[in-house]
Amino acid sequence: MGSGEVALMPGDWLAPRFVARGGHATVAVPGSKSLTNRYLLLAALASSPSVIHAPLHSRDSALMISALTSLGAQFEEIETGSVFGPDLRVTPLNRAANLGSVSVDVGLAGTVMRFVPPVAALVSGDIHFDGDAHARVRPMGPVIDALRSLGILVDDDARGALPFTVSASGSVAARELEIDASGSSQFVSALLLAASSFNNGLDLQHVGASIPSMPHIEMTVDILRSVGIEVDDSQPNRWIIEPQTFEGFEVTVEPDLSNAGPFLAAAVVTGSRVNVPLWPAKTTQGGDHWKKILPLFGASVELTAEGLTVTGPAEGNISALPEIDLDLSEAGELAPTVAALCALSPQPSTLRGIAHLRGHETDRLAALTTEFNKLGAGAEEIEDGIRILGPVQHGGRFSTYADHRMATAAAIIGLAVDNVIVENVATTAKTLPNFTGLWETMLENFSSTGKAD
Repeated sequence: MGSGEVALMPGDWLAPRFVARGGHATVAVPGSKSLTNRYLLLAALASSPSVIHAPLHSRDSALMISALTSLGAQFEEIETGSVFGPDLRVTPLNRAANLGSVSVDVGLAGTVMRFVPPVAALVSGDIHFDGDAHARVRPMGPVIDALRSLGILVDDDARGALPFTVSASGSVAARELEIDASGSSQFVSALLLAASSFNNGLDLQHVGASIPSMPHIEMTVDILRSVGIEVDDSQPNRWIIEPQTFEGFEVTVEPDLSNAGPFLAAAVVTGSRVNVPLWPAKTTQGGDHWKKILPLFGASVELTAEGLTVTGPAEGNISALPEIDLDLSEAGELAPTVAALCALSPQPSTLRGIAHLRGHETDRLAALTTEFNKLGAGAEEIEDGIRILGPVQHGGRFSTYADHRMATAAAIIGLAVDNVIVENVATTAKTLPNFTGLWETMLENFSSTGKAD
């Protein structure tokens, strides 16, 4: 596949085309954003200091640290020599302090804009939340409404979105709460993470359509239990947490399995082999679905003590990619990477169960449809997903909409298509700093170990 030259603008990155086959590379990825930000928040609520080993150091985690620092927690870096950054010692926030008026920048981090407001209700003061322009259109109504139902004053000028101010007195007395979390599992996790510190705990019930990305709630419950918080989730769509204190903890963060996806997809596109070390034998991360998804594209997957190894189709021929009809409701964050593979296939593909992606960093369904069509692939939105007619016909500038997963999706397409220009590739720093360096090193290893077409 080819195309004419496309001029580079400031911030653009020319996604490397790769033509060799059969190479291999080991790609270590930094810690999970989802796990890191949950552990950071719980460490701020513990009764004693905690130590977090191998946390993610990215824009999203930096925003969480800054937000919790604004609420009174303290963070100390512990140097380890890791290329991914230091460990962290966390001193909990002082809930007796009166903060007065403070501001929290959530950037574009869903875990910060949704997880931190319930914690803000546990201190005294006026806490102002705002973020990037894209953040102001992300759904926040369920969290705002939940706080009000719990007796917390929230001023959002009736927007149901950022910016807003939480005026807190340092305690939450209400116990029973109903919430519609059909738009995001984060609405449930946000409340569960703070619930043990409420005066009377929390009896939370979801009412509404099914919750997307349920594994993220399972992750939250698993983490709560791991630090000693008892959770009763014996009834569907209901979670009960009694008021309780928990001591500080020491934990090592797993690699981010969702962020491993683009590198594993590169193995599929190039007919190469990629190993991601430290892949957990058991995990609640949605990225573990790669073990089931990638074989659908002809790859072989093996989990050993050395990590997860994915080997692309022996023929290394993307034209052999099959037709895909896949429900991604449990792992919607993987959809842009899966969609990029589909966009390289001559067979039509359908990804379902991901209507909630319209409320992510950008409207991912609209963004993917627009960008694939710009490159000649042919794509259309369906009610709960996207249909991709494929394959991409030519290169061009691929807009990222300040969305890290749009940027990595473009890199995958660029492996097989000339002149794919990734606009604002720096947005990958949201959860995966130095993405381009990791990508180019992987391809260098492919080149040195593979063979030319």
